[in-house]
Amino acid sequence: MTPDKYCQDKTAKSGSSFYYSFLFLPEAQRKAITALYAFCREVDDVVDECSNADLARSKLNWWRAEIFGTFDGKPSHPVCQALTTSIANFNLPREHFIEIIDGMEMDLQQTRYNTFAELNLYCYRVASVVGLMAAEIFGFKDHATLDYAHNLGLAFQLTNILRDVKEDAERGRIYLPLEELEKFAVSEQDILENCCTDNMKKLLDFQAQRAQDCYDKAFALLPESDRYAQRTGLIMASIYRTTLNTIQQDSCQVLSQRISSSPLKKLWIAWRTARAEKRRYKRFQKNIALAAK
Repeated sequence: MTPDKYCQDKTAKSGSSFYYSFLFLPEAQRKAITALYAFCREVDDVVDECSNADLARSKLNWWRAEIFGTFDGKPSHPVCQALTTSIANFNLPREHFIEIIDGMEMDLQQTRYNTFAELNLYCYRVASVVGLMAAEIFGFKDHATLDYAHNLGLAFQLTNILRDVKEDAERGRIYLPLEELEKFAVSEQDILENCCTDNMKKLLDFQAQRAQDCYDKAFALLPESDRYAQRTGLIMASIYRTTLNTIQQDSCQVLSQRISSSPLKKLWIAWRTARAEKRRYKRFQKNIALAAK
């Protein structure tokens, strides 16, 4: 199995919404973003699948060494072998890969966040940094696009946190800021026991609206000139926001089940969004041509 095939299989088997957005990219970009996503899955699986924290920490340290080796031209893991081409072709700093590993390690160090500021650091490392690298792969001309990517990554992670409240609680983790639990008079035990009360619904609705606001902020920051190049992120956002919209219909449902769209629906959303962005890009080009006359 080639390194690229390994990454493709890793991404496809994850069932992630991201996989469907990658389908619409040119080959070089598709391979690069698939390798990046496979790397994120590998280090995330270390934390989620390893019950021994010391062993998980050792494995993450191995990945740090592997990243340094990769940038020195000596990758050993198939994912990093696939990443070598991406690193050569795109601006993917070594420090960003280390930040992602540091974010995953935070799950071994703490299971609660007192404030949103604390949670924001975690989200930056595990999601916004990935967004910044994805933006580099997709291409941009205006550096404001990096601000868009940062905020879109945050929106994705906040959606994940809300969607996975039940699953994370079963692992002993509560990502919702404790000061916000106190504000809405919700206890940790209420979350651990999946108690759907009026106060719980208000807390979850508040989290959902914060995520929606992050999507709105991200889109407002994206320059029209870079929008088509960044269409893969917009496809991801359409799929993720569909999940968020479903949650907002009854936010307490995240306490009893994991909300997700079917593979067929994800593919349909991806196709519909890609088509809409292509039409928008043609209108943009036409307006540019008219303005130049």
